Order: sequence, then structure tokens, then C-alpha cells
Amino acid sequence: MENNTEKTKVILKKDRKVWVREQLLNIWDLVKFIALALIIVIPIRTYIAQPFIVSGESMVPTFQDGQYLIVDEISYRMGHVNRGDVVIFKYPLDTSRYFIKRIIGLPGEQIEISGKSVKITNKEKPLGFTLSEPYINEDFITNEKYNTGPDEYFVMGDNRNRSADSRSWGVVNKKFLIGRAYLRLLPFNSIDYLPGEYKEEK
Repeated sequence: MENNTEKTKVILKKDRKVWVREQLLNIWDLVKFIALALIIVIPIRTYIAQPFIVSGESMVPTFQDGQYLIVDEISYRMGHVNRGDVVIFKYPLDTSRYFIKRIIGLPGEQIEISGKSVKITNKEKPLGFTLSEPYINEDFITNEKYNTGPDEYFVMGDNRNRSADSRSWGVVNKKFLIGRAYLRLLPFNSIDYLPGEYKEEK
């Protein structure tokens, strides 16, 4: 009887050791998985793409409050900033805040807003040209001229009557640009690639 008890104790000890070893292996696998995920995710979040949630109504009807976007950062790191891009950037007056607007004026341009018409004048088009802006769905009234310097961009929201943008707080320096709206993932019925993209023909 005593022999059986001793054998049972030995088996229990072995089983306990096996269980502990298995748990340690599971923990080690989890640590490796987390480390690998961080190695992959952190560079992607830092240099390639990151999520952004739309807040407010300044980009209605193109974007609605609460929509979930993926921001393409790498294009802007390569210098590909285009008129008409929907851009996410750090608010120049408070860089802890992030805004979403549309790029209207590029570096070295004059932007003249007369009523609801936006005219761009630059070296390539010294006589100027008027933006078509099909993404605007209501009239807005602004009468003003603005100028951009080197590495400066003039941005406005698509919902002009409810957007605080370059008309009120000035241009955005290139160093504050994060990237362009690349994917709209939520809500599911609004999933889109390059949402809001529009390129002027001129």
C-alpha cells in the first residue's frame, strides 16, 4: 500500500512538472508572438499607416463623424502631396490635435475665394484657374485672398460653412502633414479605397 502511495506521489510530481513546463512554453510562445507583433506593428504605425477616427462635421458629406480611416503616411514621406487630397495633419496651433481637411492650395500659390468660387494662381497658371469642387454640396460665402509660401498648404473642409480651416487659422506647413485618407473601414456600408479622392484636371 505504501509503495502505491509513493508511486502516486512520484507520478503527481512528474505531472506537475510537465504541466509547469507546458505553461512556461505557452507563456514563452505568447511573449514571442507579442514581440513579433510589436516589431511589425510599431514601424507600420510610425512610418507607413495609422488609424484615424473622424471627429466633427467639417468634411460632410464626404466623411461623417465617427468614421474609421486608415491613413497612408508613406506617400507624403516620399513627397507626393496633391491638390484635392483628403489630408490628416497636426493642427498648427495645437500639435496634440489632429484634423482632417482637403488640400486646396499648394506651395507658392495664391488662393482667391470669391463667393463660392475658388481660383488658384501659380507659376504654371499665371492667369489662374477655378476649381470645380464637385464634393461641395451647399453654397458658402467667402471673399478673401490667401498666399502660400514654400512647404505651405492651404486646406479647407468640404463642409465650408461649418469648417474651421486655413481661412481662419492659416496655412499648414508640410512638417505637420501626417498622410492622406487611404481606406475607410467603418462603418462597413461605407468601406472605400481612397475615400473622397478628387484630382483637378488643371
